[in-house]
Amino acid sequence: MSGAVFCLVYGFSNAATHNWHTPSTYGFLAAGVILLIAFAFWQGRAPYPLLPPRVVLDRNRGGAYLSMLIAAMGMFGTFLFLTYYLQETLGYSPVVTGFAFLPFAGGIAIAANVSTIVLMPRVGPKPIVTAGMLVAAGAATWLAQLGPHTGYAAGVLGPVILTGAGLGMVIAPSINTGTYGVAPQDAGVASATVTVGQQLGASIGTSFLNTIFAGAITSYVAAHLILARTEGPKVLTGLALAHGYDTAFWWTAGILAVGAVVAFSLFRFGPLYGKGAPASAGAGVREAATEAGPAIPA
Repeated sequence: MSGAVFCLVYGFSNAATHNWHTPSTYGFLAAGVILLIAFAFWQGRAPYPLLPPRVVLDRNRGGAYLSMLIAAMGMFGTFLFLTYYLQETLGYSPVVTGFAFLPFAGGIAIAANVSTIVLMPRVGPKPIVTAGMLVAAGAATWLAQLGPHTGYAAGVLGPVILTGAGLGMVIAPSINTGTYGVAPQDAGVASATVTVGQQLGASIGTSFLNTIFAGAITSYVAAHLILARTEGPKVLTGLALAHGYDTAFWWTAGILAVGAVVAFSLFRFGPLYGKGAPASAGAGVREAATEAGPAIPA
């Protein structure tokens, strides 16, 4: 598994310094995909698998793991490029940049508590995670409008709060759903898989989006070299960086929009039910409760 992650991350990162057509790029990406397929095949046949297929093949849990992976791609990509923008374009120090991210913490804390305490028992993860992905995608679209002179209050504060709110609606429900209803012997595996999804999404997302960012800057500079002679190299650099940020945030918005489709497609309708759910809730409730404990009497 670690070898597959290394190949994917190295392949995406290598494209930033070379290109997508070099063997060192597509070769490592292909190797990463092959290793992931081999890992899944081996887990399906091993007598004592590291990741039992029964844990991830449940629709709700599988949706939770994929949602966590995609949310991590968007979140860490947003952190990366906003840090670049605040420090390189707006000239913030590292300490001020850290304070600039505080509204994100407020948004994610409020959204996580409301989604898990108020909404999850009523509607389940499907509409919450889907809506959270869409909110975060909207925030990334807003960030894609950044220019070389956009200020913090005008172009960054609102999207940061929205990103926190959207991801709070994704991460907390996904953690709860990803560890729900597993057999006692699978509890540790289910919990670890949530963390693996987050770390894998962060690694792949930052390497992939950074490659997109670097390629966008290079293309912009090559197409606008005349600006360096007429306006000066500093103006060209500022415009190229702004174009790179906007391109990266558009891709981030697209990734999160795909996450909304994945969440809506995989999560089951309705709230999660555990041991002691009412019998009138139907067969789907019986099935979920049976995984968590003894079967509900008819």
